[in-house]
Amino acid sequence: MNNSNGDAGDVPVLSLKNIHKSFGDLEVIKGVDLIAHRGDVISLIGSSGSGKSTLLRCANLLEIAQVGDIIFEGEAVRWKKKRDGRIPTDMAQVRKFRTNLAMVFQQFNLWAHMTILENVMEAPLTVLNEPHDEVESLSRNLLDKVGIGDKCDNYPSQLSGGQQQRAAIARALAMRPTAMLFDEPTSALDPELEAEVVKVIRGLADEGRTMILVTHDMKMAREVANHVIFLHEGVIEEEGSPETVFKHPKSERLRQFLSATGTG
Repeated sequence: MNNSNGDAGDVPVLSLKNIHKSFGDLEVIKGVDLIAHRGDVISLIGSSGSGKSTLLRCANLLEIAQVGDIIFEGEAVRWKKKRDGRIPTDMAQVRKFRTNLAMVFQQFNLWAHMTILENVMEAPLTVLNEPHDEVESLSRNLLDKVGIGDKCDNYPSQLSGGQQQRAAIARALAMRPTAMLFDEPTSALDPELEAEVVKVIRGLADEGRTMILVTHDMKMAREVANHVIFLHEGVIEEEGSPETVFKHPKSERLRQFLSATGTG
């Protein structure tokens, strides 16, 4: 994959090589490669069931790919065999990878019994063991950054869906990750609330943050990313710059997909 931000000699933030993932007899990912250099924003698009979310979950080891290499900043996941496949050898390594590859989910996964501020503070306090005052200051700043600084003392149930998703993004940022993974971050939202979240994600892209986005929002995929990957039935059918993928699709499957989403 040719990236606009990656120099030939730099070490990619994340490399996925020949990833295969099956659930029983159903092979969902069939040999996918992906490279994200620092500052890349990669959009994964494709029909429901194409393997986009599964690939993202394999990247930070929420799902275990049966075949393939996952390499984070030059360090490969170490595996050991088990009877029906493999598992990571070193759970400390897994925790390090997950800490540095922050995941933002379709469903916001906020703790209902904690205020928004407490939600954002929880991981830096308990996982990173950072000082309370520093974590609180950072968390308040991040909630200001995503536009809900006035909601610190509210509980998730008192916020709109868009506000909850922005809180989830602030929570991910609080871990100061090297890269962020977004799994359909706007698909549970109506258009007005979706626009709030897209604005935040676009701002993160403008800052040069490394991000991989699984999205149904073709406008966001086109405007925010510097590289777009179209997955079809578990393989990369086509990839390239947003200009190339959206304006000059080569494959008939991609043309059909763009037409069906009102993009082509």
